[in-house]
Amino acid sequence: MQVLVFTHEAFRGHVTPPGHPERVERLAAVEQGLAGIPVERRECPPGEEAEVLRCHPSGYLARVKASVPREGWAQLDGDTYLAPGSFEAAMRAVGGICAAVDAVVAGEAKTAFVAGRPPGHHAERETAMGFCLFGTVAIGAKRALDHHGLGRVAIVDFDVHHGNGTQDLMWDEGRCLFVSSHQMPLYPGTGRVEERGAHGQVVNVPLRSGSGGRALREAYERLVFPALAEWKPELLLVSAGFDAHADDPLAGLEWQAEDYRWLTGRLCDFAGGRVVSSLEGGYDLEALAASVAAHVAVLEERGR
Repeated sequence: MQVLVFTHEAFRGHVTPPGHPERVERLAAVEQGLAGIPVERRECPPGEEAEVLRCHPSGYLARVKASVPREGWAQLDGDTYLAPGSFEAAMRAVGGICAAVDAVVAGEAKTAFVAGRPPGHHAERETAMGFCLFGTVAIGAKRALDHHGLGRVAIVDFDVHHGNGTQDLMWDEGRCLFVSSHQMPLYPGTGRVEERGAHGQVVNVPLRSGSGGRALREAYERLVFPALAEWKPELLLVSAGFDAHADDPLAGLEWQAEDYRWLTGRLCDFAGGRVVSSLEGGYDLEALAASVAAHVAVLEERGR
């Protein structure tokens, strides 16, 4: 079985203002990273609003939809913008994660990667922030639990920024282990070890700026992999942010593409190798291409 890659041209319709780091050009970098890797491509279907409502209230969904401008941009917070094509893009990201979960749970593939935007892990229950509109990966987890009837899933978020939105959406969900490794201190300021979730099912792993790949490996071996082994998830979802790379302009964890290769391989040791990954951050285009190449190459190898 080949790794499934879900994407769609609609993601190019989410246009951000000049100079914004979460820009359309990221998609070309992702495609550069995918070049030469044997993948099965599928289009992200339109997401259903009922899937969004698994995590966000109807009033919030309506508010985002009503804020989409006819031209130019609407600003939802200090760095989160809507363009005329942004709502379709966000809904295609939701559709992509749901389709990827469906395919992996059904056994059509063992691994999948959703190359969508805008990202999702900062979107809280009723708050768009940090470039994010809807909690894409959290929605995928809820689909696995509520639609497919899985009993235990896990989300691992290795974006350099804490996945505050996913944590908010999964805080009371006792069937989902949420793990976030992230630079601290850094935006959004959450992600302390003491933040444990309503059922003790949240694991935050703060890392110091400049700590590099050695600290990454030590922390995952000591904290994350034992938690996953104990949890025994039936499906693992990954918030794949590549902005911890040494060349990324927004942070300073100093990871390399090889670190993403190692981490992806180790994550595929869990959940019987059933892994659904979704793009989050990564803002240096060359580093993004190299990191995606490392990540998806391992998903392809382990998905055979």
